[in-house]
Amino acid sequence: MSVTAFKTSERTSEPGQTPPGEAPSLDAIERTVQTVAEGILKRQKPDGHWVYELEADATIPAEYIFLNRFLDTPQPELEAKLARYLRGIQNEDGGWPLFHKGASNVSASVKGYYALKMVGDDIETPHMKKARERIHALGGAEKANVFTRFALALFGQAPWRAVPVTRPEALLLPEWFPFHISKVSYWSRTVMVPMFVLCALKPRARNVDGVGIPELFLTDPEKIREWQNNPTGSRLGNFFLVLDKILRAIEVFFPKFLEKKSIDKCMDFTLERLNGEDGLGAIFPAMANSVMAMDALGYSRDDPHFKIARKSIDLLVVEHGDSAYCQPCVSPVWDTGLAAHALLEAGLPGDHPAIAKAVDWLMDRQVLDVEGDWIWQRPGLRPGGWAFQYRNDYYPDVDDTAVVALALHRAKPGETQNAVSRAAEWVEGMQCGNGGWAAFDAENEKYHLNHIPFADHGALLDPPTLDVSARCLSLLAQLGYDKNHPKVAAGLEYMRIEQESDGSWFGRWGTNYIYGTWSALCAFNAAGEDMTAPHIQKAVDWLKSRQREDGGWGEDCASYWDETKALCHESTPSQTAWALLGLMAAGELDSPEVAKGVAYLMRMPRDMYGKWHEERYTAVGFPKVFYLRYHGYSAYFPLWALARYKNLKRANSRRTAYGM
Repeated sequence: MSVTAFKTSERTSEPGQTPPGEAPSLDAIERTVQTVAEGILKRQKPDGHWVYELEADATIPAEYIFLNRFLDTPQPELEAKLARYLRGIQNEDGGWPLFHKGASNVSASVKGYYALKMVGDDIETPHMKKARERIHALGGAEKANVFTRFALALFGQAPWRAVPVTRPEALLLPEWFPFHISKVSYWSRTVMVPMFVLCALKPRARNVDGVGIPELFLTDPEKIREWQNNPTGSRLGNFFLVLDKILRAIEVFFPKFLEKKSIDKCMDFTLERLNGEDGLGAIFPAMANSVMAMDALGYSRDDPHFKIARKSIDLLVVEHGDSAYCQPCVSPVWDTGLAAHALLEAGLPGDHPAIAKAVDWLMDRQVLDVEGDWIWQRPGLRPGGWAFQYRNDYYPDVDDTAVVALALHRAKPGETQNAVSRAAEWVEGMQCGNGGWAAFDAENEKYHLNHIPFADHGALLDPPTLDVSARCLSLLAQLGYDKNHPKVAAGLEYMRIEQESDGSWFGRWGTNYIYGTWSALCAFNAAGEDMTAPHIQKAVDWLKSRQREDGGWGEDCASYWDETKALCHESTPSQTAWALLGLMAAGELDSPEVAKGVAYLMRMPRDMYGKWHEERYTAVGFPKVFYLRYHGYSAYFPLWALARYKNLKRANSRRTAYGM
C-alpha cells in the first residue's frame, strides 16, 4: 500500500547521516517520515488493525511450561524453543531480571530455573549452577513472592501454608465488607477468582516426571513456619498476619456445603467472563488459572469452555525460528490507535484507505452493550469504551478509550461523532472523586487491602494515575470542553497536585517520569493552560536536564525504586520521542534540546518496517514487579515525534493542535 498522501516522493535518507547536535534538514526529516510510515503500513493487517509483539519477563514463558506439566500436555518442540528463549535472557550472574539488563529477581529466577529443569536441563550445567547460586544469594526460593509460592505449592515444592489463606468464600461476602472482589483491580480480580478455587481444592500438578527443585531452598520448606510477609511493615499489616494465622487454624472447619456454593459462584464468575479465544481478562495469569481450575474440577478436555480457554493461551505464543516466548496479553487496540495517530501526524488524511480501514476496525470494537465490572462503582453509566486486547468487553479501560477516541475524532470527526460522543460520556462518568482517572475502575482505592499478605506484589488496586488522567483530559479538550468545565477543571487540579518536586510527573503505565511528563504537558497544552506558567516551565527544565550527551533521552525501569530514581543506562528512541512530544507541546519547538533530540532519532538505525532498534523495556505492568516491552513503541512514537516537528516547522507554528 503506497502512501499517496505525502507531498514528496524523494528517496529516503539512511540513518546515521545527521551528526549529534546538528539540526537535520526538513527535507531529510520528510523523507524519513515517509519511509517509516510506509514501513508501518506494510505491517497493517488485512482487516485494518496493527498488532506488535508484547514481551514481558521470564515468568510468563516459564508458567506456560508449568501449565503443560500441570495438565500433562507437554509440547517438546515448542518447549525447547521456550527454553532457548529463557536461556537467552538469563543474566550474566545466573539469575533472571524483570526487564532487559535489570537486576536478577528471585521470583523470576526460581520460575526460570524450574521451567528449564522441567524441560530437561541438567542442573550441573554452567547456566543452571549459576542460576542456583544466584537464587541462593537472593535468599533462596523461600523468598519468592506469593504467586511463585502458589505455583510451587501446586507442584508440591512448597506446602500450602506458604500461600496466604485464600478462600472461595470471599465471593459470598457483601459489598460493604472490608474485602469484596469489586474492591480490587480488574487484573487481581480475574486472577484471584479461579485461584480461590485452586486454593480450596489444592490440586497436585501431574508432573509425571516428578521434577522438583529442593536444591533452590536454603531451608527445608516443610520446616519453615513463617512464610507470610507484612508487605507494608505497618501495624495493620501485622494485624493481617495474625488474621491469616487464625484463618489457617480454623480453615479445616469451614463448612463443605459453603465451600461448594462459593466454588460454584467462582466458576459462574469465571465462565461468564471467559471471553472466547481472548480468555479470562485477556491476560495470561487469569487464563492459566481458569484452565487449571476447570481441570481441578474435573472438566473434560473436550468441554467447550476448557477447549476455548486453553486455545486462548496458545494464541499468546510468539515463535521466531528456534526461539519462542509467551506474551502476557496482546495489544491490538492500543497499537492500532497509536499507529493511527502517528500516521495521521505523518500526513495521511482520514480518507486514506489504511486510516479508513483502521477506523472501521476500531469502531467495530467499541463496547456498547456490556456492563462490565466497572458498573459496580458507576451504576447507570452507559458503556462506551474500548479494551486493550481484541476482545475484553467486561474490562474496557479509559486509557485505550481516550487514545482511540482521539484518533477517530482526528481522522473522521463527522463519521465517528456518535462513537466518540459515547466514549466521552463513558470517560466523563469514570472520573474519580479526586479529579483523576484510574485505568479500569473508579474509586478503586481501598488502600487497607495493600496491607494483606497476598498484596506483596503491590499491585492489588487500580487508583487514579497521572498518565491515564492526562489522556482523558486530552480527549475532553480536543472535543472542545473548556478548561473551566467541572470535569476538566478537576482533572487539571489533580495533575497540578500530582507534580513531583523536581517538576516531573510519575508514569504508571510507561517508564517513567519521561512518560508521565509527556502525558501531562500534552494535556495541559490541549486544555489551554498557560504554557509559560511556573509549573509548566519547571517540567520543561526537568526534561531538558534529563537529555543525554547523544541528544536522546532514556530512563531505566529501576527508576520505580527511590534509590535508583534517576538511573539511565542509555537513550531509547521511544523515550526520546516522548520527551520531544512533551517539549513541543510546551512550545519548545525551537530549543536546541529539541533539535538534538530530532538529530538523535534521525541517525539511529531502523529495520525495514520502520522500527527503530530498541531492546530496553520502556513500559510497565506493575511498578517494581512486572515490566513490558511494547515492540511497536519504537516504530510509531518516533515517527509521531519527527512528523510533528516537521509539521510545526513547516507551518511556522509553536502550537500543537491536537490532544496528543
